[in-house]
Amino acid sequence: MEIQELLEGIELDEKQVWARSGKQVVRKYRCSGGRRNGRVVTSMSQCYAPVDIKKRMTLKKTKARAGKRMTRKSLKTKRVNPVSKRVQKLNKR
Repeated sequence: MEIQELLEGIELDEKQVWARSGKQVVRKYRCSGGRRNGRVVTSMSQCYAPVDIKKRMTLKKTKARAGKRMTRKSLKTKRVNPVSKRVQKLNKR
């Protein structure tokens, strides 16, 4: 059995996008299928990887406790940080 036969129904055309990693602008992938559909990930294999339940529960608790603060902080970063502005311009093209 070949790989193409296994992946017959699955579409693997993830788009490359620019993203921020610390103070650097790097290439990442936007998932076009799987559990992480629409999410930006560092490698294509993460789109179909199983979910880590412990991490999911931790984020759920954190969002319940500090969700609005996280949202305000991320919006300010996207508005003020020069690296974030560069990423937005690169992804518009």
